[in-house]
Amino acid sequence: MKVALTIAGSDSGGGAGVQADLKAFSAHGVFGASVITAITAQNTVAVTAAYDLPVPLIEAQIDAVLDDLPVDVVKTGMLSSSAIIEAVAARLAARPRALVVDPVMISKSGFALLADDAVSTLRARLLPLATVITPNAHEAARLTGKPVRDAAEAEEAARRLGEIAPAVLVKGGHLDGEAEAIDVLWDGHLIHKFEGPRITTTSTHGTGCTYASAIAANLAKGHALADAVEQARRYVSEAIRHGLQLGRGHGPTHHFWFLEGRDLFPYRSKR
Repeated sequence: MKVALTIAGSDSGGGAGVQADLKAFSAHGVFGASVITAITAQNTVAVTAAYDLPVPLIEAQIDAVLDDLPVDVVKTGMLSSSAIIEAVAARLAARPRALVVDPVMISKSGFALLADDAVSTLRARLLPLATVITPNAHEAARLTGKPVRDAAEAEEAARRLGEIAPAVLVKGGHLDGEAEAIDVLWDGHLIHKFEGPRITTTSTHGTGCTYASAIAANLAKGHALADAVEQARRYVSEAIRHGLQLGRGHGPTHHFWFLEGRDLFPYRSKR
C-alpha cells in the first residue's frame, strides 16, 4: 500500500482541502495521512472564517506521520503564512519525498487563503523543493507577475516558473477564450499540453485540490510525471462530470463516481 500525506487546510463543507485530498487518495487506492495547517469555516457558497494552527503543532503533526508511516509522496495545499511555509519547507527539506505543491491563494468566493507577504516565501522556500507545482491561471499570474489569460501565456508562465521549480503544471480551467480546457505542463525539458472539452457545471468545489492530490497518488504508484498528470486529469474530469448537486453554491466534485450503481456491501446480511 502506497502512502500519501496531505499538508493543507480543513474544509468544514467536505468538498475541498484535506477532506478532498483524502478522498482522492482513497479513490486511487493510496493510503492517505494528513497534517492540518488551518481550520476553515466553509461550505459550497463561501469561506467565512479561517484559523491558522500554531506552527509547533503543524511541525509535530509532520513529525508524527513521517516518524511512523512510509510516506511515498507529500501534497501541500493551504499554507497561509510565511511562518507556516518556512516550517513545512524545513521539515520537507530534511526528509525529502516526491512533493506536489498546490499554491492555494484564494477561495472561489474571494477569501484570501495566502497572506500577501507569504508569496515570496512560497517562491523561495517551497517551490524549489517540489517535484511539480500546480497553479491555476490566477495563481500562476501572481507567482510570475505576468498575466495568464490563454494557453500561450500559460506556457510562458510554466517556463518562467520552471526556473524556480523542477516542473510546473498551469491548469487551464480559468483561461479565457479557449474552446477547450487546456492544461500546460513544463517537465523541465518539454512542454506537454492536455486538452479536453469544458464541462458545463457548477459542481467544481475542490477541483484544484482533487487534481493535485490525484497527481500525487499517481506519482506514489510509480507513474512518470506526464502520465501521472494525464491519469489525474482523466479522473478529475469525470469527478467534475459526475459532480454532486449539494448546497446552494458550487457543489463538490464526486470523488467516487466510478462506484455509482455498485453494491458496496456484498457481505451484508440477507435477512
